[in-house]
Amino acid sequence: MTGSATADPARPDPFGVLETVWRMESARIVAGVARVVRDVGRAEELAHDALVAAMEQWPAEGVPDNPGAWLAATARRRAIDMIRREQTLARKTETLEAGESGVAPGADAAVGDGAADVGDEVLALLFATCHPAVARESRVALTLRLFGGLTTDEIAHAFLVPSPTIGQRISRAKKRLAGVGPEALEVPVGDELTARLGAVLEVIYLVFNEGYAATTGVDWTRPTLCVEAMRLGRVLAARIPGEAEVHGLVALMELQASRLRARVGPSGEPILLGDQDRAQWDRMLIGRGLAALARAEETVPRGRYTLQAAIAACHARARSTDDTDWAAIAGLYAELAALAPSPVVELNRAVAVARAEGAEAGLAVLAPLADDPALAGYHLLPAVRADMLTTLGRVDEAVAELDRALELVRTVAERELLERRRSALAGTGAGTGAGTGAGTGATT
Repeated sequence: MTGSATADPARPDPFGVLETVWRMESARIVAGVARVVRDVGRAEELAHDALVAAMEQWPAEGVPDNPGAWLAATARRRAIDMIRREQTLARKTETLEAGESGVAPGADAAVGDGAADVGDEVLALLFATCHPAVARESRVALTLRLFGGLTTDEIAHAFLVPSPTIGQRISRAKKRLAGVGPEALEVPVGDELTARLGAVLEVIYLVFNEGYAATTGVDWTRPTLCVEAMRLGRVLAARIPGEAEVHGLVALMELQASRLRARVGPSGEPILLGDQDRAQWDRMLIGRGLAALARAEETVPRGRYTLQAAIAACHARARSTDDTDWAAIAGLYAELAALAPSPVVELNRAVAVARAEGAEAGLAVLAPLADDPALAGYHLLPAVRADMLTTLGRVDEAVAELDRALELVRTVAERELLERRRSALAGTGAGTGAGTGAGTGATT
């Protein structure tokens, strides 16, 4: 997002404000417009029209007092104008102006204030992206675009596929949703809600993970994404309080988010679990997470999100890394692997086993993963091996593994972390395993 405006230290930078607000509010804006036009693709286009209007007006007129509300109101007014121009929904236009479809009289001033029905609007958009008519890969791409604020190139980088492929998936998802009718943009009820719930939980989890450990870019974390994912989880838990896995996912996110302040140093550098100041962990979020976990564990057997939350709870309850019950964590990962097999779960289990039983045992768990194609481009596999080899004093092998990890790493912050580890290891001939972990797993 670029542009030029006369510098005025007394006025906020319009483009900086716009970029921040768009990253935080775009999903809500698209959701509000989608409720009017009943078309996700058109809603996104109209939201971007409002973004362009802001880029043109704010430098000259100044940043509005409530920039998010300005964008939302502009996008919705353009939606109404589009309906009028097409002359196909004259009666609906009257309804809109009467306030029966989310746009009240005097909308020029009030619409998009973010207070009314925002939970339902965003939740409806989330369920829409998870409609069964949309293939999973297209659903994930569209969700990360709408809720994660990722560009097509960033999503492509995260999934190791060409950008045109991601663009095609997003386009297909929008076309599918346009073809299923306006009911797709309502929160489903009954059996249909239950049928779509797993997909909704998955995409909320993906958005949170992109915030907790960014797959691309300069920053290691993107806290605004974590906040949005947690907000969606809480809205969902309030809407369907009887679903244990909803509470399990909320617990997982609350517990993981409690560490966010401690995961980044003063210059933005990553701080791994073993080096974190636990006094910086957010005790309120930990309390909320443990309460949500207790609710989730009322139902047995435990689901995948509840098990991951239980792992996070082991860390939250421990006073230090050494005080952590690593044997319990290894057991929970084994339970998770039986329920939802994944090479990343096995990678995290290996870390926990190494802490509980020693590095040799951890390397034995890692050994079968060396030939797993799913981890061929995953930098954390050689990084974890480097930790274990360092613990065993096999420094040359550890350096070689770090070189391999540096070839694969995609974020600037993690690259710098790996470079510092390699430099220290190569320079001294010894070192300590810093405990690089995978995703929202055992050691981050």
